[in-house]
Amino acid sequence: MMNEEVLKEKVIEKIKEIFDPEIPVNIWDLGLIYEVNVLPINNVQVVMTLTAPSCPAAQSLPHEVDQKIRTIEGVNDVYVEITWTPAWTKDRMSEVAKLELGFL
Repeated sequence: MMNEEVLKEKVIEKIKEIFDPEIPVNIWDLGLIYEVNVLPINNVQVVMTLTAPSCPAAQSLPHEVDQKIRTIEGVNDVYVEITWTPAWTKDRMSEVAKLELGFL
């Protein structure tokens, strides 16, 4: 059984491997991930958003998040939930992302 914090860190590492198809920044630094929760028996819940409801990656990104997390040894099940509240804004981006995209 993996420690909750260790599993959460591994999940975040995997999420950082996923890039928005239109922006050359990973979805963690873009601020698209609102929550990462480790639930009993190594189930993982991710609450995320997209940059816009019409985002072309609306179907592929949540699926990719689900698939990446499932590759972590010891993960039992994965639940990816999309939310539009609060709406994503560039204020949610990390300093790294803002710098990379020229917002700083």
